[in-house]
Amino acid sequence: MSQHIDFFPEADILPREIESRRGFAECLPPPDKEEFLEMLGKLQNYSTTINAKAEPFPSEPVLMALLFEQHKLIL
Repeated sequence: MSQHIDFFPEADILPREIESRRGFAECLPPPDKEEFLEMLGKLQNYSTTINAKAEPFPSEPVLMALLFEQHKLIL
């Protein structure tokens, strides 16, 4: 039996992606947890781009947005 996967680029994948990382956040010490959750919150700035480029690997645009945000901080 084959599995059929539907992709919906109009769907907001960002909340699902952020939620998938909550377990990691829960394992961090309190100061790191706060910073990590703040970093994830900044992804809202890129939600349109993340949703547009989510197929077929939703984590890729999330990681790109995080790297871009880091790059801006370094500059």
